[in-house]
Amino acid sequence: MSKRIIQICLALIIVALVYVIYDQISTPIRFDNELKARKAQVIERIKDIRTAQRAFKSKYQRFTADFDSLAAFILTDTLELERKIVDEDDSVAMAQLKKAGKKNVEKFKVAVIDTIFAPKVLTEKDVAQLRYIPGTNDQAQYIMEAGIITTESKVVIPVVECRAPYKMFLDTIEYRQEIINLIDDEVHNFNRYPGIKFGSMEAGNNEAGNWE
Repeated sequence: MSKRIIQICLALIIVALVYVIYDQISTPIRFDNELKARKAQVIERIKDIRTAQRAFKSKYQRFTADFDSLAAFILTDTLELERKIVDEDDSVAMAQLKKAGKKNVEKFKVAVIDTIFAPKVLTEKDVAQLRYIPGTNDQAQYIMEAGIITTESKVVIPVVECRAPYKMFLDTIEYRQEIINLIDDEVHNFNRYPGIKFGSMEAGNNEAGNWE
């Protein structure tokens, strides 16, 4: 084998080694960047789901496990709110109300979609998309459950849980090993749900999110 051929072979080996080392260094960085970006999208939408669920419970004293019911509530239902009729510092107006036998409060109705997400504005299309986990081309939905539990003190409370597993919204092909490591770490080292979620079907926790 000539010296020239040996030099070419060595150069190719060096290039291959450099690529392997670069890939080993850059892959975790690229995965971390994708993880942050995708989590942010999933969290933003699951917050809207939680907002809708809390509003649903405020009216019906329960949560719903059905996205169709939740969407219909957002698009077609109303909430009853209260407001002051006059400024309580206005003694004349307050006296007139008292003389008329009225309380300084009036109830009014407002469309759900016009109030619960403020200042954010959701369109009908946005509401239809709530069920889908971002970054999945509408192929994966959030897993949503709702029910009733009895606490140790015998108090009956409604509960809800909504979640999106990491494996549903991360690239399991390009980052297969990184995702396996992430899930193993969350489950076995931190005893946490391997994904994004709020609420619990086992206890009332004020619909807390695990990202908070």
